[in-house]
Amino acid sequence: MDQILKKYCPRIDFESYEDFMENFRIEEPEGFNFSYDVVDEWARLDPEKRALVWCDDTGDTLTLTFAQVARLSDKLANVLTARGLRKGSVVMLLLRQRWEFWIIACALWKIGAIMSPGTIMLTTKDLIYRAESSGAEAIITLDDDYAIAQVDAARAELPGVRDCILVGCQSGGGSVSPRSSAEQCVAQMLSGAGEGTDEAARDDAALTLEDRPGWLDFDRLVAAGSSDWTRPVGEAATTNDDTLALYFTSGTTGPAKMVRQDMVYPLGHIITAKYWHQVKEDTLHCTVSDSGWAKFGWGKLYGQWICGATVFTYDTLKFSPTALLQKLQDYRVHTFCVPPTMYRFMLQEDVASYDLSSVEVFTTAGEPLNADVNLRWKELTGKEIREGFGQTESVVFIANWPWIEPRPGSLGKPAPLYNVKLLLEDGTEAEDGQEGAICVTGLKTGFPPGLFRGYYKNPEKTAEALGGDAYNTGDMAWRDVDGYYTFVGRNDDVIKCSGYRIGPFEVESALVSHPAVVESAVTAFPDPIRGLVVKASIILARGYEPSPELARELQEHVKKVTAPYKYPRIIDFVDDLPKTVSGKIKRAEIRDRDRG
Repeated sequence: MDQILKKYCPRIDFESYEDFMENFRIEEPEGFNFSYDVVDEWARLDPEKRALVWCDDTGDTLTLTFAQVARLSDKLANVLTARGLRKGSVVMLLLRQRWEFWIIACALWKIGAIMSPGTIMLTTKDLIYRAESSGAEAIITLDDDYAIAQVDAARAELPGVRDCILVGCQSGGGSVSPRSSAEQCVAQMLSGAGEGTDEAARDDAALTLEDRPGWLDFDRLVAAGSSDWTRPVGEAATTNDDTLALYFTSGTTGPAKMVRQDMVYPLGHIITAKYWHQVKEDTLHCTVSDSGWAKFGWGKLYGQWICGATVFTYDTLKFSPTALLQKLQDYRVHTFCVPPTMYRFMLQEDVASYDLSSVEVFTTAGEPLNADVNLRWKELTGKEIREGFGQTESVVFIANWPWIEPRPGSLGKPAPLYNVKLLLEDGTEAEDGQEGAICVTGLKTGFPPGLFRGYYKNPEKTAEALGGDAYNTGDMAWRDVDGYYTFVGRNDDVIKCSGYRIGPFEVESALVSHPAVVESAVTAFPDPIRGLVVKASIILARGYEPSPELARELQEHVKKVTAPYKYPRIIDFVDDLPKTVSGKIKRAEIRDRDRG
């Protein structure tokens, strides 16, 4: 047991939180590569070990072993290499929670290519910005009408994107009919001979979908690939400092930045999976997250597979609390993590009527968890929800660990390795009960695994964030006398709504692009179910009058200009906005007024 985990952690069992903080270590081997050293190694040690259990809304199901993931990713790596991808190539993935994501990610890392995930709700403008700023060479997305239309509209302005690949083709133009199950797709991909890989991979006529001009069929690509793949050596091999993935920030105060995670980033998620989620080998872990968010890596990939756990995924188009509760019961999920909003929605249902006895640990992150939600959940299930805190730039920094008793409303206590402290504006440490910024300190002595390595192609922002001895997360908290941290809020006004992070600047820019809007301020508004929703305070241009019809028009406008989930659910037409002497909008004053 724990064969792979023990390679990177000299000690994995601890008697107390204090023991954990003092003695936990992660060893970083040279040339670590998650695909080879975790996925392929599990395939060698235990070929039939379950890697993924997947299901969707249609009733389709799939179980993938590590041996299957290893072989399919080998085949895809051969094909993508033949098509020109190489070490350092950036590939954008818009795949929701499709099972193909895991194969694609592993294939990219075998090549040394860089994964850049996003949601299929991105607009044409979003896609152009992300592709241009990252230098993307390929886009892989679902057979989704909206996503395809946005990519098609963007391609004319993206000469650097050579290939667009379609996953899960439903048109019947692919190598697998639209009635084929995921199991049948995998069987046909594995049975592909893969002879003459280079020629087959470059045959656009054979790989392009008949009714989707310019789109390559993922199924045909994998089937065409040879499973004879050798780990690169020399200059083609990856190093620990090479880039594994690029995640885009929320664009709170300007254009979104690209968070660069290096090749040893997955090792940091040993803390996330083993000691916060508390996964166990060969049991099912379920984290609900779209693959476009960093939370997907937190709970559906890195640490779980290092620990030998099986990732469970319910790929649904729309969240249904009853459907999710049913899946937890039917599949006997062992550990479970969702945003607080989902717990709130589930509590609107008859939770007690579902058998959740298999779930040993419930966890949450992404936004603050209301204390009353935790108390109600424990009344119904007998188990508390263990909250955790981290960022796109990190792994879990603070959590309710197995050795401490969770306190409703508290994030818990700091993780080892990261020297987490609460710092005041002058750089001194906050006292108990005093609010301070959550910071990772001691960077001058080295970077721990799991902390980002900078903002891609942005040396100025990288130096600003990581150039000193401490990385300031921008989130505020206070610590009690027992060492528990309580979240206060983010100092840059980012809105956390239903598990999403929404930057006010982007929504305000979308609103101002409408002729009726002169100025706007976007803030978070309290909501009993979602925790927070997006509110827009709007000053109208001359000639426009407030009305419910105009409010709906502005909401639809935002949905078209930016990702639809960012639209303001509340529109407040105002005569003026509170501002500082220098002219900056005082969003905190709006929030305080709304809290009443």
